[in-house]
Amino acid sequence: MFKVQVRFALLALLLPLLLNATPILKDDILKPEASKLIEKMADELFTKTGINGYVVATNENFPERFNLVEYSKKYEAELSKPYVMLIFAPNAVITKKSGQKGRVALIPSSKELTALYDKSDVMDATIDVIAAKDKNSIEDKHNIGVVQGFSELADQIASSKNIEMTTTLPNETRTIIGVLQVIVIIGALLVFWMFMFRPLYMRIKNGKQD
Repeated sequence: MFKVQVRFALLALLLPLLLNATPILKDDILKPEASKLIEKMADELFTKTGINGYVVATNENFPERFNLVEYSKKYEAELSKPYVMLIFAPNAVITKKSGQKGRVALIPSSKELTALYDKSDVMDATIDVIAAKDKNSIEDKHNIGVVQGFSELADQIASSKNIEMTTTLPNETRTIIGVLQVIVIIGALLVFWMFMFRPLYMRIKNGKQD
């Protein structure tokens, strides 16, 4: 009886670890290299924040307005809370009329987790690389898109907790936007100086000289 109790206790301790064994719940798309990157990022995210990140990369042909939240429930038995699931479905129909395909969804285990990341930024990071016109094959773009999207998600969750990730990818888009914002601010200050402060300064200066 004691041995049975010990085994049960060990199983109870190991079960959460086993559930968290792989962050990739479905993989119709990813190459081994991409899978390894996601696994490293998910492991670091969980270790540093206690939040699980999961990926569903599926080639399923979902129809227009297919409910991805309901779809995500089929994986509930494999999930450890708290979590955020990234679903990437390149064959999902956006609208029948346009013929456009490709959907991305973020499914958190609670509403509180949505405050830890910007949904639009994560979706843009996933989709932008696919929309880009370059020499990469569509398969490579799908891989890069999923990795980049998951990296952005992990980075934002960690950043919201003032934690720095070391396994995520540098976000070049974010850097470019940051540089552009600085340029815009400098430009605005120069315009402000030339058309408002400078004339006022010259008037004061000339008034003192008179």
